[in-house]
Amino acid sequence: VQLQASGGGLVQAGGSLRLSCAASGRTFTNYVTGWFRQAPGKEREFVATINSSGVRKNYADSVKGRFSISRDNAKATTYLQMNNLKPEDTAVYYCTARYGSSFYSRASSDYDYWGQGTQVTVSS
Repeated sequence: VQLQASGGGLVQAGGSLRLSCAASGRTFTNYVTGWFRQAPGKEREFVATINSSGVRKNYADSVKGRFSISRDNAKATTYLQMNNLKPEDTAVYYCTARYGSSFYSRASSDYDYWGQGTQVTVSS
């Protein structure tokens, strides 16, 4: 499956952004999708995942209550709504996918497919 992320940008602290990840090439509903992020000099870290039906969602503690993951299976697209952004949210955000209906892992090595990344910068 090919993934194309978009929606990043520069925003002030307290602002909002919505990231999108469009998938193509395979049956979208066969895949769990999610988001990771990587700040300069840091490891890639888990942000959120969503199962194939869109019912089961998991979040990193650092974004819980501020970020919301969703998906539109008809459009083969996964979204990440980010509210109340903080400077520490600054990173390149990557969308990811793994075959399976309800897989969950916080380890980036467990995911098979990755988008190209979109930069999110939050100014203080």
